[in-house]
Amino acid sequence: MNDRGLRHLITALGSTVDGPLRQGRFDISVASEVMAILALASDLGDLRRRLGRMIVAYDKKGRGLSADDFGVGGAMTVLMKDALKPNLMQTLEGQGSFVHAGPFANIAHGNSSIMADLMAVRFSDYVVTEAGFGSDMGMEKFFDIKCRSSGLVPDAVVLVATVRALKSHGGGPAVVPGKSLPKVYREENLELLKNGISNLAAHLGIIRQYGIPAVVAINAFPTDTQAEWDLLKEEALRAGAFDAVVTQHWAKGGDGAADLARAVEKAAEAPKNFRLLYPETLSLAEKIETIARNIYGADGVDYSPGIHDELDRLQNSGYGTLPICMAKTQYSLSHDPALKGAPKGWRLPIREIRLAAGAGFICPLCGDITTMPGLPSRPSFMDIDVDENGTVRGLF
Repeated sequence: MNDRGLRHLITALGSTVDGPLRQGRFDISVASEVMAILALASDLGDLRRRLGRMIVAYDKKGRGLSADDFGVGGAMTVLMKDALKPNLMQTLEGQGSFVHAGPFANIAHGNSSIMADLMAVRFSDYVVTEAGFGSDMGMEKFFDIKCRSSGLVPDAVVLVATVRALKSHGGGPAVVPGKSLPKVYREENLELLKNGISNLAAHLGIIRQYGIPAVVAINAFPTDTQAEWDLLKEEALRAGAFDAVVTQHWAKGGDGAADLARAVEKAAEAPKNFRLLYPETLSLAEKIETIARNIYGADGVDYSPGIHDELDRLQNSGYGTLPICMAKTQYSLSHDPALKGAPKGWRLPIREIRLAAGAGFICPLCGDITTMPGLPSRPSFMDIDVDENGTVRGLF
């Protein structure tokens, strides 16, 4: 369910035997701490420990109460023990593929499970794993949260780019669902593309901070032109990419990605000097500031009233060594979806801080981001129906 009314709740409105009156909320499942725990647990014992140490309430003195304090950590683990096993699937061409866990990178840590990675590296010469959205979102969290937890070190990064997306970052008109794609996205426009490449260069700059070689995968559209691909490749190399390759796997399958695979293989063999963005010894505020400035390009951080006190409380409660899992829009390097390209001269607003003690990170909420989405003005269900013959319409 994604009902806006679930974002803020009051429960136990009945008599005292129905429990104490309290305020609560729902998160969409992909943003829940249980989802993060599933993705970050390295084995069954780790799953049990993480579920047990989830903070689910506070006593009158402000001390955190865990799932184990309520005696439910074991039962939760029993419910989740089979979900811990990665799902082995295959691609259309027969390659093995693990599909496991689904945290979104804008409101969670945005990566598939450590369990799947640990299994995959034992079965394959090369493992490709997804980090959701961009280098500012899923990739930063992949390195600073997932790699920090798993101990695995990547050999290369693949940064996916499209001509259309970069034209949008270059000042192109808004793309509205249900309406025709504006002409500039379907015709050659080198000026608009070049303006938007500032966004690609910013992402490559983020990757460079981690000391890992990056290959840009230019995801081709039929309306792209060779001149646009040539410009994009030239600018990607200028911005520090190890290589930039046009891919057409959407049309040709594996053959359409063969050049990309060869480029990634070379990049994986190239020298690297992997490093995390920040040490765990930095204070929570310093970690947030580091991500805001070094990853997003912000001039600084602005906190809502009470946030500094909350950070101090978490620091003094023993959570100061945890990494940061930012929640912000995926449409911009900033917190504001309208700020395209590589915006400068802005500050990152933090309105709320959440502790995920079981998952093992602190989650600041930036700007207007919400962890419980709402339905659009015309939800899809309004166009779904079934006729007298049982034929379902409007589902796809």
